[in-house]
Amino acid sequence: MSESLLSLDAPLAAIDMGSNSFRLETGQMVRGRYRRLHYVKETVRLGAGLDANGLLTEDAAERGLACLRRFALMLTGFASAQVRAVATQTLREARNRDAFLLRAQAVLGHPIEVISGREEARLIYAGVAHLQPGDGRRLVIDIGGRSTEMILGEGERAIKAESFAVGSVSLSLRHFPDGVLSAGRFRAAQVAAGAELEEGLAPFAPNCWEKALGSSGTVGAVSQLLVAAGRDDGVITPKNLQWLIQRCLDAGHIDKLDLPGLKADRRPVIAGGLALLYTLAAQFGIERLAPTRGALRQGVIIELHQRLAAQRLGGAPSAPALVGDRRDASVAELQRRFEVDLAQATRVREVALALYRGAAPDDVEGARELGWAAALHEMGLMVSHHDHHRHSAYLLAHVDAPAFSQTQQRQLANIVLGQRGGLRKVEQALVDRRFALQVLTLRLAAIKCHARNEADPDALSLQTDGTTARLRFAPAWAEARPRTLYLLQEEVTAWERSGPLRLVLDGNG
Repeated sequence: MSESLLSLDAPLAAIDMGSNSFRLETGQMVRGRYRRLHYVKETVRLGAGLDANGLLTEDAAERGLACLRRFALMLTGFASAQVRAVATQTLREARNRDAFLLRAQAVLGHPIEVISGREEARLIYAGVAHLQPGDGRRLVIDIGGRSTEMILGEGERAIKAESFAVGSVSLSLRHFPDGVLSAGRFRAAQVAAGAELEEGLAPFAPNCWEKALGSSGTVGAVSQLLVAAGRDDGVITPKNLQWLIQRCLDAGHIDKLDLPGLKADRRPVIAGGLALLYTLAAQFGIERLAPTRGALRQGVIIELHQRLAAQRLGGAPSAPALVGDRRDASVAELQRRFEVDLAQATRVREVALALYRGAAPDDVEGARELGWAAALHEMGLMVSHHDHHRHSAYLLAHVDAPAFSQTQQRQLANIVLGQRGGLRKVEQALVDRRFALQVLTLRLAAIKCHARNEADPDALSLQTDGTTARLRFAPAWAEARPRTLYLLQEEVTAWERSGPLRLVLDGNG
């Protein structure tokens, strides 16, 4: 089912591939309110499967794949436009993540996006802000298996969002690997956590917010332990954390820890989680941390709904930040930051999209990606005119671009990299038909607009049968533009050398 045919109250699904657990939630937006339909969580411990070389072990990979197989069965009947799967810190770190993602996507039957830490934080806040709206500035903390996200926000707007590479799994593996619980080990874990979090001391200082909220994972588990013990209705305070840590010290070993409400899947990582929570409370002056509704998975669903709504409205890169697809606002901000020639970007975008829609009229998402790539294809000119396409690609792959995943930024960067010059630099990716057509249409648009003056998007048309791309234009148009025709003939030669498509020029209209 295409995005444009989906009802705006259709059920949507989010898969959160975290370092400790994988979660699947389905929900729908009904008259602006979020309603959960189904939720399942499985402890996978993907983060515990990174070896000393930063490689995901086969055992960990198999645990993840087995979980995704079960999720795939639960998603039977869901179209790709209804599902978004995101992966977090472990797959941000794993050096062999691409190999795992190929297997994982085949098992799940849907694309999987690796999102940056800041993007994860932003989505967490989106979930919290929608499910638990409130006034005043709020600090939201989410402790995962291998990362901790901190977000300063007001209303629905995230003002500052950061991710720190420390979590309950990573601290537990490093400081409590054999389950021994001692004061020295807790101190060492707290020092390590404090060193990682130190950069956040200024932006998240106590005078910057009025209320602290804890989302998901470790915060929820610790709150449940406090509820089971009858302490403060589950609100996390320094005093309550000290009490829990003392219970750990009294036990001496994780296997002997007797805490009502401590679940089996949480036991191996509770010590690291407590050390991290106590460090956060001490360093950031948090007297009360209340568990909150809303987390990454709800933020993913809410934003997926916004994207579908924007698709119906026909969003453009200049769309305002609070309307439609947030990726459009990110593109507009990047254009501003890197002083992109907006007139040229618009010309190239319009021509590229006209060509792409002629060749692939039903590929809405492919056209969206191409439009963003065209809008930013010259951002590297701020660095240097020489090889600006390489600078553009590097910037696009590494810049913080809210609402884009790392996976999608790399895809856009590859399209931009292929905008000019030889095709060998993107030759491996050209086996993908959509990518090949995106690169071809961007290159043709750049050629047509090379003089940087007004260009009629309808002067050229493109059709393809999968192996041959036929570019049609009127004889009079070519006769009036000999330099453009020369560049198009050079483009034919470039695709003969490296491309999977055969480009044919048809000057008979």
